[in-house]
Amino acid sequence: MSAKDCGHHDEERHKLHRHLFAALVGFIILILFIILLIFLILRPTKPHFILQDATIYSFNISSPNLLTTNFQITLASRNPNDKIGIYYDKLDVYATYRGQQITLPTLLPQTYQGHKDFTIWSPFVYGNSVPVAPYLSESLSEDQMAGTVLINVKVDGRVRWKVGTFVSGKYHLNVNCPAYVGGKMIGNSIAVGSAMKYQLVQNCHVDV
Repeated sequence: MSAKDCGHHDEERHKLHRHLFAALVGFIILILFIILLIFLILRPTKPHFILQDATIYSFNISSPNLLTTNFQITLASRNPNDKIGIYYDKLDVYATYRGQQITLPTLLPQTYQGHKDFTIWSPFVYGNSVPVAPYLSESLSEDQMAGTVLINVKVDGRVRWKVGTFVSGKYHLNVNCPAYVGGKMIGNSIAVGSAMKYQLVQNCHVDV
């Protein structure tokens, strides 16, 4: 066999490899397009969150502008989708007062939420002698004197969508649950030992 024939066969083999590679890439792109199309047709709806209650064990401001908090919340999530599951990969829950974080983040357990399924968490969130701005210390004292304090329970984390066997990449989840607590809110509160439990059933704002 001449050198010319060998070169011809090498060229044919390279062409075959290129065609096979192009076909494989095209097949993968087609599969991904079909999955994306199904995903868009199904249109995943973001989960619904409800802050059901909050039990306040301590919520005290001390000098110089140090806030100590300890409370337990009941947080419910519902997957409204008929054919899409939700993986909650990492969720941190914490509390803020007038924009400042006043507790440490509490990590919620990872979970999978099936179609139309519910998940309930009951974590403790707390902060020990957290420094706050002087104006926030004054505002909190005024709110406590008035008998109503607005805190925001927030959830920050990552979720993935599951459609059949396909699992999407991670999406950022932000949840904001306003909670009015205070001594004068007698209608929705009950004493639990030395603590006060507030029945809230408050819808939360959810961004994905």
